Amino acid sequence: MDLSLRCHNRVLLLLVVLALLAAFLPFINFAPNRLVSGEGRALWQLFPAVWLLVPFLLLALCFVPGRGAQLVTLLLAEALVCLLIWSAGRAATDLAVEGSTVARTSPGSGLWLWLGLALLACSDAIRRLAVHPLWRWLLHMQIACLPLYLLFSGALDDLSLLREYANRQDVFNDALARHLTLLFGTLLPALVIGFAVGLWCYRHPSRQGLIFAVLNIIQTVPSVALFGLLIAPLAGLVQQFPWLAQLGIAGTGLTPAFIALILYALLPLVRGVVAGLNYVSPDVLESASAMGMSTRQRFWQVRVPLALPVLLRSLRVVTVQTVGMAVIAALIGAGGFGALVFQGLLSSALDLVLLGVIPVIALAVMVDALFGLGIALLEVKQP
Repeated sequence: MDLSLRCHNRVLLLLVVLALLAAFLPFINFAPNRLVSGEGRALWQLFPAVWLLVPFLLLALCFVPGRGAQLVTLLLAEALVCLLIWSAGRAATDLAVEGSTVARTSPGSGLWLWLGLALLACSDAIRRLAVHPLWRWLLHMQIACLPLYLLFSGALDDLSLLREYANRQDVFNDALARHLTLLFGTLLPALVIGFAVGLWCYRHPSRQGLIFAVLNIIQTVPSVALFGLLIAPLAGLVQQFPWLAQLGIAGTGLTPAFIALILYALLPLVRGVVAGLNYVSPDVLESASAMGMSTRQRFWQVRVPLALPVLLRSLRVVTVQTVGMAVIAALIGAGGFGALVFQGLLSSALDLVLLGVIPVIALAVMVDALFGLGIALLEVKQP
């Protein structure tokens, strides 16, 4: 009888080993005020060692085959995510009683690493459990339910990040509004221009090389440099035509940010349009022609709908890219969450930096998930 163990999930095994090593890192940092790094405290210093039971259970599941083991892995990894978040809030509440009113409890490197590894374990289990994109999307979305409940129930209010938010709620709301303005103000014109240029490239293949060469050059220019290069021409233009200032055009602020972000968005969009339109099989178009469809009908009723998943994937990349690059636009006065990030860096306030960074990550994940849902629904309609 062969009693040797065989690992059926090497990804989970690696994640569990890294998680056990992360147990020696600071789980939270307790500081007397917001400007001091504070003292790190490990997980085992705050809670009983029974915490290690969950990663050891996950370790045992690495050697168990079957979908049942993957389902249990998903449930345990989700439970671990919720326990980590709840424990951070509970530790902050307990330490708030001991410290002064200006004392801060912030997440440590161990907590961030544990959360990242637990979420990767969830994602790996979902990938093994579900094949259909729509089911994968639903399983990924339900992970956020309990953490969001903990957030809105007030269980995390004593964490330094939530205290920073409470102190700067109006500033945060203004940054959110400005960031969304940058996002939608970029996507709408970029989509119109990108589709028009992509359609022109599709109809004139011989001219694609020049267009893509120009767009590639724009894409290689660093974002900070491109933002800076636009300041002088726009300022000179406003000086020459003062009435442009009444329209909100200026050398700094939203105008150069919009122009730069739109230019960066064009390459993925144009490539997506050309690739999507070329993706449609000639046999399908021939069948549509045999049914009596005109050239215009074949394009709008057959070619564009079939190319839509490819177009949405390109728009998905552009949207996530714009959410991240809009942070850099704060350097030229465009505002958004980047203003919080750079203000926190200048004042050495890590909580303020996180108050700007975490919403950007959450917004990028949210829009990526929405596009993922749209693509999954299209794939249901087009098996």
